[in-house]
Amino acid sequence: MGVHLRKKKIANGKESLYLDFYPPIKGGHGKLTRREYLNKYIYENPKNADEKLQNKENLIIAEGIKNKREKEILNEQDGIFNTQNKKRDFLEFFENLCEKRKESEGNYGNWLSALQYLRAFTGGKCKMGDLTEEFCEKFKEYLLHANRLNTVKGLKLSQNSALSYFNKFRCAINEAYESRLINENPLRHVKGIKQKESKREFLTQEELQLLAQTECDLLPLKNVALFSALTGLRWGDISKLKWSDVQLTETGYFIHIVQKKTTDVIMHPISETAVKLLGVRCNTSEAIFEDLKYTDSNNDKIKRWVLKAGIHKKITLHNFRHTYATLLLNKGVDIYTVSKMLGHKKIETTMIYAKVLSETKVKAANVIDIEL
Repeated sequence: MGVHLRKKKIANGKESLYLDFYPPIKGGHGKLTRREYLNKYIYENPKNADEKLQNKENLIIAEGIKNKREKEILNEQDGIFNTQNKKRDFLEFFENLCEKRKESEGNYGNWLSALQYLRAFTGGKCKMGDLTEEFCEKFKEYLLHANRLNTVKGLKLSQNSALSYFNKFRCAINEAYESRLINENPLRHVKGIKQKESKREFLTQEELQLLAQTECDLLPLKNVALFSALTGLRWGDISKLKWSDVQLTETGYFIHIVQKKTTDVIMHPISETAVKLLGVRCNTSEAIFEDLKYTDSNNDKIKRWVLKAGIHKKITLHNFRHTYATLLLNKGVDIYTVSKMLGHKKIETTMIYAKVLSETKVKAANVIDIEL
């Protein structure tokens, strides 16, 4: 590692002083750089005492900065915080984290939305050194009271959306701290946003049977929806599913995949009925539903299909996964098993489904009766 003081000729017989790093270091924007200009210059051929004095003073200042940078780099190599990181652009760091999630459409969209609100809050400027506990608290309040960007003016951001965006912000802060780009974690004493319970629409087994017997405008879409209801798989995993992922063992059929959202490798048991919905087995290397896209148009087809079956509920493709979780719990499958089947990392996530109307609650409601 080396830090050298260099000079570069500029106009009017002057030389600009800069530091030359080898190997390159990360600059304020997180990109590798060899040079740091010090905004100090000297006269190439000083003509008088004043110019000689200015040369001497600026060389002393530049040498001091060089020694300081050298110490900071050595400290960082020893695991000690480098104060230069305070100048790093946090918004650019956040944007890079967004790009890493590009493979997951839903997650990527959430990260981009969180970044959009953060840019609006900061006016497009935010350094690592700006990340204080007060900053985090103010951003949290901003999200809780923010109007939706680029939509109807005055329309409030929902609490659960604010929670989702603040969690992305928390994740970025934590990554910056783990990467030693900030010296202390400003979120240590900042409470998160509480999740507001929302209505999770699902289908009963009778309604699911009705849909199975009702024609849909697009047969592959119908098959995907029913497949999700029978397996609990997300659209992201179903859309990438290949015949090579569908395996038959002595105990039955399994889906062997890497989950798109969690990147966990799973062996997910499925029924023979679910396998039938995949159609005729063919090329093992191509996606089974390769030509099917998750679009507004296809969501409209689902709505028409649901209405055609005489079901008056707001159902999207994701609600079939909700249906899977709810029906398993209603049939007495323990919540730990349901959590594993859904691929949840925390059982608290699965607990949301346990609050819906269950058959045991219906039976309990009818235990006490009187004649009228």
